[in-house]
Amino acid sequence: MPTHLTVHAAEPGPVIDRHIFGNFAEHLGRCIYDGLWVGPDSKVPNVRGWRSDLVAALRQIRLPNLRWPGGCFADDYHWREGIGPREKRPRRINAHWGGVVETNAVGTHEFLDLCEQIGCEPYLAGNVGSGSPAELRDWVEYCNAAAGSLADLRAANGRREPWKVRLWGVGNENWGCGGNMTAEYYANEYRRFATYVRDFPNAPLYRVAGGARNDDFHWTDVQMREAFKGPIGGPMLQGLSLHYYVVPGDFPPKHPATGYNHDGWKTVMALGWKIDDHIRGHRAVMDRYDPAAKTALVVDEWGSWYAVEPGTNPGFLYQQQTIRDAVLASLTLNIFINHCERVRIANLAQTVNVLQAVALTEEGGGRLVLTPTWDVMGFYAAHQDARRLPVHSDAATLKHEGMTYPAVSATASLAADNSVTVTLCNTDPAAPAEITLALTGRTPVVSEARLLASADLNTCNTFDHPRAIASRPFDSIRVNGTQVTATLPPGAIASLRFA
Repeated sequence: MPTHLTVHAAEPGPVIDRHIFGNFAEHLGRCIYDGLWVGPDSKVPNVRGWRSDLVAALRQIRLPNLRWPGGCFADDYHWREGIGPREKRPRRINAHWGGVVETNAVGTHEFLDLCEQIGCEPYLAGNVGSGSPAELRDWVEYCNAAAGSLADLRAANGRREPWKVRLWGVGNENWGCGGNMTAEYYANEYRRFATYVRDFPNAPLYRVAGGARNDDFHWTDVQMREAFKGPIGGPMLQGLSLHYYVVPGDFPPKHPATGYNHDGWKTVMALGWKIDDHIRGHRAVMDRYDPAAKTALVVDEWGSWYAVEPGTNPGFLYQQQTIRDAVLASLTLNIFINHCERVRIANLAQTVNVLQAVALTEEGGGRLVLTPTWDVMGFYAAHQDARRLPVHSDAATLKHEGMTYPAVSATASLAADNSVTVTLCNTDPAAPAEITLALTGRTPVVSEARLLASADLNTCNTFDHPRAIASRPFDSIRVNGTQVTATLPPGAIASLRFA
């Protein structure tokens, strides 16, 4: 049976914050070194050490923010070790990820230069686990103060004007790698650290507290109860994080990124849809303390997590991607958009060569591959800062291993130029989806239609075949009066724009 979608184009709702479509770059495996960073002396074309083709790819999808330096690495990171002449920076063991030597070649100046090249906001994760309030206070001052001894130090290291970094995480996964803290202990630590993470003139901060994993609603309840309101009544946190990974079979990941059957596909879709329930639960807790939704839910780590590719360092989390990951990304972003009253920042993990990356690079430099997830992020750039439109759907509900998820997921928005963008995915790996779409309040005129699909669900983009899966014009769209019809292939994503 066809799926009927009705987009209420004359009823614009809340703004879809562009920061929902952010990304995450940790000092993990080949994400920073040999991924984004090749060094200024590399034969790979670069600008001040940052790989030019990858910067261009991130600009193309209009990346709004980039989170750094972790992840678990953040709570072992001391920012002073990453400033000054590179040859004098101390070297440490990256104990979290592979036991390799961290050279500190990429530090604050380098990373903020990358963000300026991309045109995105930096999102810095501060060290609560092994750091001190003074250390985090000083990092904020180093980045944001216009005058003073730390501003002088910044200028001596090559940057006179303050960066005015707005987004700051106060710790990361403090229930685990960020200190193995209880919710109550972390709430007190957050209040202590946040007291010293101060605004500077013309540089107000957006503080994100370390939040829960999955459905740990107790953690969220404690943070909202203890840390939401400061001593003078205003909120001490502007955001509270949530981390959710799709890990078939749970940790340690054993499910392959490729070579799966239909059951393997369905497991990923069903687990992907679970974040909707998790967000609803965390929203309900936050609503009790913050009915005006002043504090955002920040999903600053999400994506698929499989067994590493055979022959690679297990601590590097390098995995391939198929169209399954693209559909998972579409399904997840639709969920975020449908909760955009509360979800206002999110970060896909991670940018390159790690987990559900938007790109892969050849080891030692050389060629670059854009993954199917990169294409999806490009589709969804049209929703940035647009207003969400209500979508009514009669899509069938699919069931797998006691879990449910929709056969077709869709979202829509109204942009400032009055165009309407509809993004939708077919989560069924075997059956096409017949779609009938109506736009109330306007006559549909298709200005652009694109499709991402693969005849073989296990196909990957490789260095020899870099665009085996790539978006293409969606030529089968038909408009008949006020109705639009289309057939989505199995496991496919489409983006439709109406003038």
